[in-house]
Amino acid sequence: MKKWIPSVVIILLFVNCKSSATAQQEVPKTEPSQAYKQQMENLEQAIYFRGVGNEPEWSLKIAPETIEFTSLKPGFESFKSPHVEPVRAMDANVKMYRVETESGRMSIQIMQQECTNAMSGEKFRYKVKLEITKNNTTATFEGCGNYVTDPRLHDIWVLEKLNTKTVSVSDFKKELPMLEINSSTNNFIGFAGCNRMNGTIFFERELLRFTNIITTRMACPGNNKEAEFLKALQSATTYQVENLKLTLSNPSGEKLVFKKVD
Repeated sequence: MKKWIPSVVIILLFVNCKSSATAQQEVPKTEPSQAYKQQMENLEQAIYFRGVGNEPEWSLKIAPETIEFTSLKPGFESFKSPHVEPVRAMDANVKMYRVETESGRMSIQIMQQECTNAMSGEKFRYKVKLEITKNNTTATFEGCGNYVTDPRLHDIWVLEKLNTKTVSVSDFKKELPMLEINSSTNNFIGFAGCNRMNGTIFFERELLRFTNIITTRMACPGNNKEAEFLKALQSATTYQVENLKLTLSNPSGEKLVFKKVD
């Protein structure tokens, strides 16, 4: 019997090694996160605003082609209509959508005001109120929402033109101004031409503003165009992304043109 022991040991070691190798090869499948699913849906459907609420749970998605509402309230489980442009208030950042279909009527009010989701504690920039009428019954839903920042902005951009004039390193200090925009957090960092900078972005559909800009305090040479660059950046209100270029402009016609570098 003793002569079989080494053989048995070898077989057991072989089986164990094979099992370990198989276990290492079996990579557990992970389900995509809810945030990732939303990002993909935003891209595929071009959703530019999302709203959510509780008691009962509901959600709102606004895209260039459709407005879609769903909830857990009996009789108001869904409402979908073609997109309409909102009516804007004159004295506040409030937008009102009014839609009517064969199944009923829906009005949506989006107000720029800090809002906290009562269930998750998540903070939003907007308050949302909806009134839906179906079968002569009206229900009101209140909650929070945010505009979906254009994911094409999420990149590193280096200045190419300042107010229609092509710039060079000699217009600044050592390097050209640049922006690194994070569309997920609505923050940006960069170089203004002499000083480092950071700040936040304010985004509403086709509106883009660079706000809360903070720079270091390094002294700049007299011929440095940093001040001109910062003035144009702070006054920008609209944007365009095309052919790997980001163009920022405002009603006065001032423009900044950046090129994608990563």
